[in-house]
Formats: sequence, C-alpha cells, structure tokens
Amino acid sequence: MKYKEVIYYEDELNDEFSKTKIIPRQINENYKYIHKNILWNCLAYLIQNILSVPIKVIYAKTKFKIKYIGKEKLKPYKKIGYFIYGNHTQSFADTFIISNIVYPKRNYIIVNPENVSMKFVGNFIQMFGAIPIPSNIKAMKNFISAIEKRIKKGYSITIFPEAHIWPYYTKIRPFKSVSFKYPVELDTPVFCVTNTYQSYGKNNNKIQIVSYIDGPFIADKALPIKEQKEDLRNRVYKCMAERSKNSNIEYIKYVKKDNNI
Repeated sequence: MKYKEVIYYEDELNDEFSKTKIIPRQINENYKYIHKNILWNCLAYLIQNILSVPIKVIYAKTKFKIKYIGKEKLKPYKKIGYFIYGNHTQSFADTFIISNIVYPKRNYIIVNPENVSMKFVGNFIQMFGAIPIPSNIKAMKNFISAIEKRIKKGYSITIFPEAHIWPYYTKIRPFKSVSFKYPVELDTPVFCVTNTYQSYGKNNNKIQIVSYIDGPFIADKALPIKEQKEDLRNRVYKCMAERSKNSNIEYIKYVKKDNNI
C-alpha cells in the first residue's frame, strides 16, 4: 500500500495533526461537570449507552474491520471503576473504540476543552461522556470531583496521555506521567488499549485496526507518590510500545524534520 501522505513533525509531545480547528472555551469554576437534573442524566444515558451503540459498533466494523484482543482481562472488573489509557490516532473513532470494549459499563473520556466548545454540540459531547480539562486552577476541584464520582460508581475513564491526535500513527509517542496521578490517588486499576494498524485482504492491501487490551496495572504502594506515578506510566508505556510493534502497515508516514537543513 502506498502512503496516503507524508507528515513532517518537529515535537512528538506537542505537535497536533487533527484537521478540526476549534477555538476552545474557558472551562472555569462555573462549568457544570456533574448534572443533578434527572432529565439531563436520563438523556445522557440514552445517548451514551443505547442510541449511539449501534452507530459505534457498525462504524468500527465497516470502517476499520476492528478486532479486539484481550477483552477477557476486563471481566473481573465489571463492577469496579478503572482507568484506560490509549494511543490517540483517530479524531472520531478514538471516542468510541474503548467504549465498545467496556460496554455495557459506562465510559467517560478526559478531553481537551475544544471538544465541548461548539455551541449546542458541546452539551451533546458531554452527554456522550466527555470530561473537559479545566482552564484554570479554580475549576480543578470540580474536575477532580467528577472523576472521583465516576470511578466510585464503577464506570471507566479513558485518558489519551499522548494528548494530541496523529492519524494512523503506528508507534507510541512519549507521554508524561501527570495523568497517572488519578489512579494512584484513587487506588484504582489501570488498563491500556493499543490500537495497531494491520494489513488484510487477498493482496494485504487493506487496513484494519487491531486493538490490544492489557492490564490490570496496579500502583506500587511501596513507592513514594511521585515514583508511583512514574512507575505506573513506565509500565503502561512499555506495554503499549511493545504492542505497537504489531502494526505492519503505514497509511500515513511520519518523518521528523531536520532543523539543521
């Protein structure tokens, strides 16, 4: 298969290649992370776990011929909240690939403010499970409280530690340990989902996503808090990097710029 395109990058931590450009709203202390309105919550459940399910499943199967490996690892944790870390390689599909894996458990996703910044659509995205990162320190308390409540209810929370979308990227970009503070502080299991791109078809000229589920990873309580986060991050990163080697086709080629030229 020929490359669809070649993308040149400079910074693996901060470069963003999503084609969607939205001016982010300010997620301040007035942003309502948890809604107490019964109608709002019923509608959110209907959208998240009933109406959207056929669309998510059909799209994953028809667009990506998706295959999941390791779903049985989640079975002992049906009634327990946990965090899932995944690589960020699709603008649309990433929002539901993991939701399909954990269904019927409700899955929430920590997202950038851009995802809930479009008028009217922002409410729908939140109902779909989005938990936007706060824009200031005052909003952080409500953000943390929302995460804690979702976990205590036995739901899963998805985090994309790479933060930025690199479509069809076949490796794992370096990511920081900051997001691992949540499972460490809440004493919660961690799983990771690594989406790989593999060829199939008569001439191996078609591409499918094969998702590998690994875990649980448990924080080492014998270590200081800071080292627990680093250790957890390192084990998850190592696992995802190893799984990513199963990708055997590049739909988009990524090349690092040589700034010396």
